[in-house]
Amino acid sequence: MKSIRFAVALFAAMTFCLSAGCSGDSSSTEREKTQSTTASSTEIQVDEKEAEAVATAEASENTDEWAYSLTAKNTDQLDISKLPAFNLSSDDLHDGVWDSDITNTKNGTNRSPQLSWEAVEGASCYAVYMIDTGTTGAGSWMHWKSLTEETNLPAGWASDEEYIGPYPPEGTHVYEIFVFAMKQQPEKLKGAFDDTNEKLLVAFKVMDGQDGGNILACGHIKGTYTYGE
Repeated sequence: MKSIRFAVALFAAMTFCLSAGCSGDSSSTEREKTQSTTASSTEIQVDEKEAEAVATAEASENTDEWAYSLTAKNTDQLDISKLPAFNLSSDDLHDGVWDSDITNTKNGTNRSPQLSWEAVEGASCYAVYMIDTGTTGAGSWMHWKSLTEETNLPAGWASDEEYIGPYPPEGTHVYEIFVFAMKQQPEKLKGAFDDTNEKLLVAFKVMDGQDGGNILACGHIKGTYTYGE
């Protein structure tokens, strides 16, 4: 009798141990699954962050190419990004920052920047514009509008009727200079001087002529100026 009870007890004990062992394996498996899922989730988050960083870097590079703020959105506008480009330079632009001397501030003399470029074949004249394009609310504010046959403009070349230097009320602004090489001189340079120009690309399109092609190429440089500098 004792042998039977002992055998029953031993069987029960073995059954319990096996049951506990299976339960332990199941818990271990679940933990492994959870850890695996967590690791996969972390990898996905890292991949998403890396993808976002790459996209941001690419967007930053693209803004430095010919896809700046004055890219056309419809056929009524001049798409400057599609024009042939020529090199434009200025002695008053250093490391992407305009010299304070060209500004209409207490730190400047309100003189137009020095500009130079190579002559464009077939061009009879050049239209020079400086636009504040880089600040919300600036509305493509025009600081310079001149017409010339020259390709080297010394510092202070433009008159007060054609040039007024940057005078930002606060913060950092982006000032872009565009020089358009044209076949024929337009009757009048379009755009409002020392004022906002929400439809500036439409005005440029008019200068390009009814059938287009009057604007042969464009030179472009840009730089920043910060209030108080």
